[in-house]
Amino acid sequence: MVCIEDLQVRNLSASAVGTLDAPGTNVRAKSGLNKAILVQGWSEFRRQLDYKTAWNGGHLIAVPPQNTSRTCLRCGHVAKENRQTQARFACVKCGFKENADLVGAINVLRAGHARLACGETSLVGASTQEPTEATIRELACA
Repeated sequence: MVCIEDLQVRNLSASAVGTLDAPGTNVRAKSGLNKAILVQGWSEFRRQLDYKTAWNGGHLIAVPPQNTSRTCLRCGHVAKENRQTQARFACVKCGFKENADLVGAINVLRAGHARLACGETSLVGASTQEPTEATIRELACA
């Protein structure tokens, strides 16, 4: 089982230019981020991950990304203030402290387990694709 956040790459890589009446902010920084997201191929990575996990009998479970890095692992309190910096998580209710990425990853895994238990797997659909001959040969040699 592999659990991922169901990120909307199209929305993440939207332009920050804005309009003449309401110009965007940090346009140059957002442009760089957009390019990095698109160059890394997040959508293709997800498609391949789904295909490979299904081919090997696994499940790819996509969970909603809302509050995955703002929810306390210990008490469940959700607050924007819990995520103090990009790397630091500190619950304002119970005082639990940890790396923010680790907290987010554990919350994604927990949400994936819950979805699997309820039968709500969110598969992309690439599992219906058959592997190429090269893939069959690679599996035979492994």
